[in-house]
Amino acid sequence: MDMYAHATLILVVIAATFTVAKLFKLSIELSMFAAAIAAFVVHTGNLPIRHIVEGAFTYYDVCLIFITATFFMSVLKESGGIVYMVRSIVKTFHKHRALCLFLLTVVLLIPGALTGSGAATVLTVGTLVGTVLTYMGISERKTAAIIFLCAAMSAAAPPINLWAMMAAAGSNMPYVGFMGPLLVLSVVGALFTMFYLGGKGKVVDLDKTLRELPEPPEGMNWFRVGLPFAVLFLLIIAGRVWPFDMPILGLPLMFVISAVVAILMSPKKLKIFAIAEETIHSLIPLVGIMIVVGVLIQSMALSGARGLISLGVVTLPLWVLFGTLWIILPVSEGLLQYAVAPLLGVPLVLLFNMKAMNPIIALSAMAVMWPVGDSLPPTAVVGRATVMELEFKGRYTEFLKACIVPSLFILLVCTLFLIFSNQLSFLVAG
Repeated sequence: MDMYAHATLILVVIAATFTVAKLFKLSIELSMFAAAIAAFVVHTGNLPIRHIVEGAFTYYDVCLIFITATFFMSVLKESGGIVYMVRSIVKTFHKHRALCLFLLTVVLLIPGALTGSGAATVLTVGTLVGTVLTYMGISERKTAAIIFLCAAMSAAAPPINLWAMMAAAGSNMPYVGFMGPLLVLSVVGALFTMFYLGGKGKVVDLDKTLRELPEPPEGMNWFRVGLPFAVLFLLIIAGRVWPFDMPILGLPLMFVISAVVAILMSPKKLKIFAIAEETIHSLIPLVGIMIVVGVLIQSMALSGARGLISLGVVTLPLWVLFGTLWIILPVSEGLLQYAVAPLLGVPLVLLFNMKAMNPIIALSAMAVMWPVGDSLPPTAVVGRATVMELEFKGRYTEFLKACIVPSLFILLVCTLFLIFSNQLSFLVAG
């Protein structure tokens, strides 16, 4: 059997095993792991433990980043900092609808930007912001769509975009220069979503809103909320301003230091171990999928299946990619979640680079398209988390319909970024 036929056989085995596993109602993680094991067995005739372990540790550093970042956000939430921010915005700007919507968008962008997970946004601030939006006269369906799409844009926002990080790692490209393009795309997408779906309504009903929102602990203030963020940003910036004098801490340690500051600033005593336990428990599905993605990609690289996909991608005309990626990327995210970043992202980055396009702008555009698909079946992780957290009583299809226009706008802007990547190179900062 020649190499092309063998690689095709491996892809068929992976797809068939994944499909059968889903029919038996296994989770997405177990289904992908079963597909990877089947690929290993068909290719080698045995179970290569070394490759399984090596694949499992592929994204170890990425897992450390979003575990520590989520712990940082959990500490802020438990200390009352998040609810203090939302209540303060409502109290101060309840008579200025547009400004209130803008600031609520910023609040929605922060958790996902720091953790790389849209689910973190939904779970930490989704209910709080959703309550405010409801009392601004926005329907339940539109509120759910706003929370989901802003959560998707927060996951795409810098400094942590897991899709870009994984695709860049697979392309041997440093994760540098993405701040500008990711920030522009995610902020534009979130603001359009907020004002398109929530622009019409009324000013906040202050009394009813404050009664619905939890009370922050006594003694909480902007200094206690802002200092942990200030420490985090100073640590990130210090490495760029004084690269030869500042020791390399790494993002996980920076988040841990910022979490310690948040603990010290908390006006009430926090149960640190309980917060850490809850953080790990909530992240088990995300960590699990990162591990099995590494194993699956390892099996495809070993067998040549990944190379066959790469070959198929790089031989496509650019006009075909420009005309179809806005559909392919979100749908593939709905099917495989983060696995699509190394699987499709790597060959696409190499192709765009070969075509003399700016690979950072191109990857940034793709990395904003992918999270839009987190509402699509069969996985729909963030979409289902949104409707559950907000206790949305309508059908899931109604929620999806409310997302259509803002999603198409985001995908259009990302496609334009792909087409005009060289003209937008000024957004790249080293």
